[in-house]
Amino acid sequence: QILRCVFQRILNVILMLESGAGSRRPVLAITSAVLSARNQAIKFISSVVDELKEVVFPVLRILLQHICTKVPDKADYRMYAAEALVNLLNKLPCIEFADFIAWLYKYSRNTKAAYRVFALDVALALLDVPERNLDSSLSLDQQKFLKHKFLVQDVVFGRCSDKAPVVRSKALSSFAHCLEMKTAATLESIQDLLQSSSDRTALGGNTNSASLIVSAEAMSNHPLKTLPTFKTIELTDSSDTAVLDGKEVMAMLRLRAGDEKTNVRKSALQVFMNILKHKVVPCTEEDLSTLEDRCRDPAVSVRKQALQSITELLVSQHNNVLVQKAWLNGVVPVVMDTESSVQEKALDCLDQLLLQHIKYYNKFRSEDGKQALAWDLLTLLTSESQELNRYLNKAFHMWSRQSKFTSTFINNVMSHVETEHAVPAWMLLAKVAGSSPKLDYSRIIESWDNVSRQQNMSAVTTGHMLCVIGHVAKHLPKSTCERLIDNIKCWLRESQCPLEVISPAVETLQKLCHAYADVLEEAQELLNQVCGDLVSTCESYISSIVLKEDGAEQLQEDLLVRHLFILGEAAQLCPAKVEKRIFLLIQSILASSVTEDQLSSSRDGEEIPASQPLSQFRGSAMPPVVRAHAFITLGKLCLQHEDLAKKCIAALARELEMSNDVAVRNNVVIVMCDLCIRYTSMVDRYVPNISLCLKDPNPFIRKQTLILLTNLLQEEFVKWRDCLFFRFVSVLVDPNPDVARFGEFCLVHLLLKRNPVMFSQHFIECIFHFNSYEKHEKYNRFPQSVRAKNLFSLKGKDNKEKRMRIYRFLLDHFTDEQRFSITTKISHSILACFVDKVLPLDLEASELLSDTFAVLSCKEIKLSTMRSKCDEDVQPDEDEMAMANAVMQAAQKKLISQVQKKNFVENIIPIITSLKSLMEQKRIPALRDLMNYLREMMQDYRNEIKDFFAVDKQLAAELEYDMKKYEEQLAREKESDKEQVLAAQAEQPPSPETAVPSGGWNSNAQSPVSGRRSLPPGSSPSSVASEFTTPSADVPRQPLFGRRPASLSTLAILNSARKAMEARSQQRSKSVGGSLSAVSLPPSAAGSKQVSFQSLNQQSTGENVSVVGRAISTPEQTINDLTFGAGVSYISLTHTPEKKEAEDEPRDIICLTSPEKPLSLPREWKVESPARKKSSHVPLRRSQRRTPLKPEN
Repeated sequence: QILRCVFQRILNVILMLESGAGSRRPVLAITSAVLSARNQAIKFISSVVDELKEVVFPVLRILLQHICTKVPDKADYRMYAAEALVNLLNKLPCIEFADFIAWLYKYSRNTKAAYRVFALDVALALLDVPERNLDSSLSLDQQKFLKHKFLVQDVVFGRCSDKAPVVRSKALSSFAHCLEMKTAATLESIQDLLQSSSDRTALGGNTNSASLIVSAEAMSNHPLKTLPTFKTIELTDSSDTAVLDGKEVMAMLRLRAGDEKTNVRKSALQVFMNILKHKVVPCTEEDLSTLEDRCRDPAVSVRKQALQSITELLVSQHNNVLVQKAWLNGVVPVVMDTESSVQEKALDCLDQLLLQHIKYYNKFRSEDGKQALAWDLLTLLTSESQELNRYLNKAFHMWSRQSKFTSTFINNVMSHVETEHAVPAWMLLAKVAGSSPKLDYSRIIESWDNVSRQQNMSAVTTGHMLCVIGHVAKHLPKSTCERLIDNIKCWLRESQCPLEVISPAVETLQKLCHAYADVLEEAQELLNQVCGDLVSTCESYISSIVLKEDGAEQLQEDLLVRHLFILGEAAQLCPAKVEKRIFLLIQSILASSVTEDQLSSSRDGEEIPASQPLSQFRGSAMPPVVRAHAFITLGKLCLQHEDLAKKCIAALARELEMSNDVAVRNNVVIVMCDLCIRYTSMVDRYVPNISLCLKDPNPFIRKQTLILLTNLLQEEFVKWRDCLFFRFVSVLVDPNPDVARFGEFCLVHLLLKRNPVMFSQHFIECIFHFNSYEKHEKYNRFPQSVRAKNLFSLKGKDNKEKRMRIYRFLLDHFTDEQRFSITTKISHSILACFVDKVLPLDLEASELLSDTFAVLSCKEIKLSTMRSKCDEDVQPDEDEMAMANAVMQAAQKKLISQVQKKNFVENIIPIITSLKSLMEQKRIPALRDLMNYLREMMQDYRNEIKDFFAVDKQLAAELEYDMKKYEEQLAREKESDKEQVLAAQAEQPPSPETAVPSGGWNSNAQSPVSGRRSLPPGSSPSSVASEFTTPSADVPRQPLFGRRPASLSTLAILNSARKAMEARSQQRSKSVGGSLSAVSLPPSAAGSKQVSFQSLNQQSTGENVSVVGRAISTPEQTINDLTFGAGVSYISLTHTPEKKEAEDEPRDIICLTSPEKPLSLPREWKVESPARKKSSHVPLRRSQRRTPLKPEN
């Protein structure tokens, strides 16, 4: 007892808490005096344990447990407490040690996140201590608690999928720390965990192997029972465990790398890098792509961590080609990052691995891993990863401003140009030559002379050489310039150069001409002469093919393509030397073999404009490759000659529509978009033609069009006019996932940033457009061809999910301000039009309304403050800024919530309830979606709506009845579906209770789908239950023929009869009277009211719903309507109380015979109203007139 008192006093000293009464003691500042007192306390307890041995062990165990439960939830205090705990724990013998570790394992699965975090601190501290030798006196179950393997696999890794982000993050960083430890036992346990695919490891805490998210409640069914006195703390263990093998462990880590919380993603990357770096598991493309993707993470800290991790991994595995490619794909594009600090980090990584290890060739050693890695990476950039060069150009431009390229570096690179590293060396020179004049020009010219004389030279190397010559042209002597001009011109005229080298060759010619001439006018004259010769040569060759009768037979496709390409490039530099004859030559190549009749009857019936220049050349049959290149050449000519562009633009637009060749369509799109930049007003009217390519059969064309249109929109050469926005967002549901993802990227990261109101401006029109609804005077009124409408049409039930995907995406990127206003706009711009009868309420409107209510019901339209849940375990307690933010967020949420609810009650309820009345009268199928929306809103705005209806309780009661019947209908449909599944499995005929009657009854046990289809639009309203069901294509149901829908009143009487059967002990009159209190107004009275809503005195959950057959009190098939007088209904908000057994027990199923049987007439019910107790009992007949019922007050 004395030890308990002493240890209890010392506990506060060890935890560095202020002494005193109360369970919550403030922490002491960590000063040298406080730390000294703590250390002395630990030494004192250690000496007591050494002296008294077994007597102290139970009390020491209690002390250790209280350290765990009372440690302050602050990082420094936890660290000191874990250190103290491990020091004292080492004083225990093996049996007591194992028992405490078993307790610690249960503690690590407690519902409190702070406990789970501290358990990880303790586990890490224990891993720093050498593993204990196994004691033979221990059982096998106890022996596992002595091993580091248990701490690594069960305590640390078991928390990597914890429910709380702070615990997940801590566990992952702890696991990464384990991987860095040099102790053999720790590394062995991790290898065993990751490499065990056959021997599977049981891990506690991963209770759901599908999502790998652990529920804190599942960890322990009972929280810690911490008593105020210094006693043993008992924990109950949960038996929830899941078994993971190595592949599933890596899958879990990939999942954590994409976690919603920044710190978790960051920690997961550290684990990933350490596992792959130490070669615990081999690198796979899937794992490396995870690291790549995180280099483009939304969070700056995660991007930096990803750059660091993937660079460390490459340094450790520099020979692995997969890692090299992953590093290039991950790091190089980040030089364009919007955050400057991330950009600098990427540049540092590139500099570290690419530039710093470029040595003079004499000093190159292949065994030097860093030198070899630099050239391997540069070689990849000239081959498989050359598309990354555009990003690399940006890096070299930034380095040049930092004067990175010294003469030593240039000389080092030059020393490699005639070695096995020639291609990457020339690429490097091409990038640095522009910013470094200190080049050995003679060496470059000499290399060019050697290369130009070779027959089979590398196109890539030649291109880089020409680029270097172009950069240094201004530093060359005039004689050298003149010689190079003649050399390159002859080389091009002989058409010896590869196709991809033509552009850099002509560009180099231009730079050499400008370097040779002193004045700009002289330079242009020289260009006219040099490029004019090239144009003449190309014209002669093309004429020999096109104009001669036997020219086509001598056609060499490659040679003709090369001449076309040179012509296009050279003509841009000497427009004065391009004659009309050249235009006609190119146009004659382009003229397809399609006849004039075929051209005139296009897919959307438009005529070819009179300016169509190609019709005169019909009959030409050039190969598709030649035509594709000819279109590029024509585009280049048009850029210099506006008259030609005016003549050709219509033909280009037609070619987009008519051509079956992918290359032709691709090149035409490129040409038209380039012309749009040069002649914006001329091409603007053809933007819809360009946007049609977003539905091209080929995904490459669709993606190419996306890129081009995005560029035009970014630079504002094209505006979001007419149908362009809707065609662009339709890419979100493209059948090719890559195209859909790219469209999403363009919209969110490129276009929305330039125009933040773009989505909200077009949202309402989206609903009209995608439903192809054209009756509104303002929306969806732009002109479209029939073909365009068919291509982009998303109307109909089959496309409902696609439309919803677009709506949800747009709403998800709204600001809260935009979400707040869009609900009101939808109500006034769409719903109010039907209430005010501006738009007809018909079946076409039903599809539109169905989408509208689905949008209003979706979670994306709710404010982010309303959607976010308050997570108690999101941030550690020591983060005061996070706590302040949480308080602010809660206050903001409350304020916004009040404003939104007020807006809903004042602006939306009246429109919704009026529309509901109209839809009931016209029996619009979208009524079901409206009821779904109402049910959704009741959960959020119940109290506000109660206040709204305080003045009109009768209307509230009416709507309660409607909502109740709707929920019953949903329950019946669910039950019916289950019965059909069971029946299909058993392959048995339907039972008599569920069989469909052959007569005209509206059986409520069945869905009234077919019954509604056969009804004319103007027929009288049926029961609410039948109104709320929309036709369903995916659930097959037996058709119901000639069925007459039951009226509202009939269902009310049915409800009364059912309640009478349940509460047999009550008087029949009371039961029926209480049930009749829910009968609503007849249609005439209901239509005259503006609003109605669900009663707020009782929540209609539909939990206790029985499957009802038909209205047993309706005696004949001919009854269509049943009323209780001249438009007044007896509705009370206080329902007749029933026995509890009647609510809880299952309800009886009433089996009825068909009313069509002549010998079995329907049973007559004698219903007595409480308001007419003195009158005689009269059977319910349609012909009988009733007096109005009065309330029971």
